[in-house]
Amino acid sequence: MEKFYEYLENSPELIMKYGGQLVMAIIVLIIGLWIVKIIVKSLNKLMEKKGTDPSLRPFLISIASILLKVMVVISVMGMVGIEMTSFIAILGAAGLAVGMALSGTLQNFAGGVMLLIFKPFKVGDYIEAQGFMGTVKEIQIFNTILKTPDNKTIIIPNGGLSTGPMTNFSTEPTRRVDFSFGIGYSDNIDKARSVIDGLIKADSRIHNDPAPFIAVGELADSSVNFTVRVWADAADYWGIHFDLIENVKKTFDKEGISIPFPQTDVHLFNEK
Repeated sequence: MEKFYEYLENSPELIMKYGGQLVMAIIVLIIGLWIVKIIVKSLNKLMEKKGTDPSLRPFLISIASILLKVMVVISVMGMVGIEMTSFIAILGAAGLAVGMALSGTLQNFAGGVMLLIFKPFKVGDYIEAQGFMGTVKEIQIFNTILKTPDNKTIIIPNGGLSTGPMTNFSTEPTRRVDFSFGIGYSDNIDKARSVIDGLIKADSRIHNDPAPFIAVGELADSSVNFTVRVWADAADYWGIHFDLIENVKKTFDKEGISIPFPQTDVHLFNEK
């Protein structure tokens, strides 16, 4: 009780000593939060103007807002005389512990942010990454979801996806389709080349520029192999791939051109 009266008696001095600091701290807090609000709004407008992905924008805005507010609060606490060294040390230790516990999650989060910023692929692209191939259905902040041609759903963490190699088959509007057709050594090379060239010209999906490439690419063990390369729209890739293989086989059969396959001759000897 005596201490209470003592504080009460000394209250004018305490008010005179710390009142000004407290008032200044409150003013700095109000102005600081107001400035943070302006910065966050400006950042949001800038990201919108730059075309930042809508799913990424709220996360970046939230992080920026939290960091700026923490800086304002720390500054205000220092103004009123609170010792900040120990507080910052405790805060740093806690952050380190949380970061270590959530290292995988934070890596995936950072990977998701990088994917959404740099956009190596977008929804609808067909990609190959982390040993999987499929169409991108959704880019989340922690994972990317692929749909395979046989309708399987694949979920790939963004951490490895953002740092590992990745092939995007949908980036370019055109693709080259490669083939290898074998004929027998007794067959006429010029005739086989003419048949393949005629089938290519008959397919309107195949581009004339760049021009189709047809050449003898290999004298293999049991066949003379033609290397064939044609260009087409990316959407027509698989249609041309399957159709030309089938048409070459049918036309070769009709024209009497053989397609060799490995054979083994077995000789039996009767030993007495």
